[in-house]
Parts: sequence; structure tokens; C-alpha cells
Amino acid sequence: MSAIAARLITKLVDIQDKHGEATVVLTGGSMGIGSLKAVAESPAAPAVDWSKVNFWWGDERFVAAGDPERNAHQAHEALLSHINADPARIHVPGSTGDFGTPEEAAADYARRLADAASAEHAADMSDDRPEQPSALPRFDIVLLGVGPDAHIASLFPEQAGIREKELTVVGVRNSPKPPPLRVSLTLPAINTASEIWMVVAGEDKAGAVGLALAGANPVQVPAAGPRGRNETLWLIDENAASKVPAQLVRKG
Repeated sequence: MSAIAARLITKLVDIQDKHGEATVVLTGGSMGIGSLKAVAESPAAPAVDWSKVNFWWGDERFVAAGDPERNAHQAHEALLSHINADPARIHVPGSTGDFGTPEEAAADYARRLADAASAEHAADMSDDRPEQPSALPRFDIVLLGVGPDAHIASLFPEQAGIREKELTVVGVRNSPKPPPLRVSLTLPAINTASEIWMVVAGEDKAGAVGLALAGANPVQVPAAGPRGRNETLWLIDENAASKVPAQLVRKG
């Protein structure tokens, strides 16, 4: 995880040198939260101007705001409480205290993403600025974990979320993994990112990783779907890589 942390810090510094700010989409799970903890513990962490990093979440559990199962709660404990993050740049999907259904929370999160995209568009003075703002702000890095069933964010095999083509955010019901109610970015939204980093560890994930890298259908194997516009990185340990063809593995 220290290697992932070092890579993330270096990348954020590079992005800030280019754009003045950076946007990262966080993930939960043991690898996602462990990587954030490693960032907080890194002596290189102060190289990033954390007050100019925008934080979004790829998915969130639709439970009470203070519930320890919330990805945002875990990320706060691991990293956000240890850096000079700007609260106005931390964008957390709504909880049960804010909305009655995950679909309502998803619609609100989509609206906030669109508002951020509009503000970004208005501030862009470049000659190649598009005529209309996107529904999403610029995602520099999206961090994703992978479940043993090959789910990413809260997009599970064969469910409606992984099939969604139009919406940027969906409410999720009947998640095979508790809690059952969630909010998640969709695959089209994820794939607007400049870079997508798949952070995976453990032998129980090996089958999912192998299928994803073999080019499986994302509806059955959601982990096969992410494609960063510039790069898609698989940052995995040896156990998770045990079913990946040797020619696809680059160690380091």
C-alpha cells in the first residue's frame, strides 16, 4: 500500500503543477482505505497542496451519516482528518438523514457533480473549451477496488446499475453485499476519468481479476469495464495476480 500511496502523491503533485488543483474519486474497502492511511503516513504527503484537491466518492453506503460502514467515515479516519483538506471540496453522497431513498441521494449527487462541472467549465479559459459543460467535472484519478464477485464501486454483476448507460449516478437496491442500499457512479461516469487505478489484493480476488483482464463482458464481470481515457492501471498483489497470464503482469 505504501507503493500505491507514493504513486498517488506523485501523481497529485504533477496534476496540480499542470492544473493548479486535482480531483480524485475515492473508494472504500480494505485496499482503498488502507491506501489512504498509507498516504497520511507518508513523509511525502505534505508535497501535495491538499487544500486544492477535490474529493468525490465512487460509491457510498446509504446508511446514517455517522455509520462506521460509510466509505466517507472511513476515509475521514484514514486520511481526511490528517490533512488540510478544504471541506468545500469534499463531496459525499447523501445519507439516510438527508434522503428517503438511495435514488433521491443519487439524483442529488448527480446534480452536485453537474454543478461542479458547470463551475469548472465557466472557469476554463482555454481555446479548446467545449461549448457546453459536461455532466461531470474532470476526474483526474478514480480509485476502484474489486470484489470477489468482480463488482466495482457498487455495480454488481447482472444488476441494473452495471447496465445503466445514461445516468451518471444510480441508487442501488438489493446489494449482494451488505448493506443492501447504496449510491454509485455508473460505468460511463467512471470511464470519463483520465486515469483509473484498480487497487486489488488477496487470493479471493484472483478469479475476478483474471476474468476482467481476459476481456469478459462487464455485465457479468463489472471489473472488466473500467477504461481510463489516458490510462488504466491494475495495482495488485501477487495473490490477486495469480490467475493473470504472465505476459500481462508488470512487477514494480
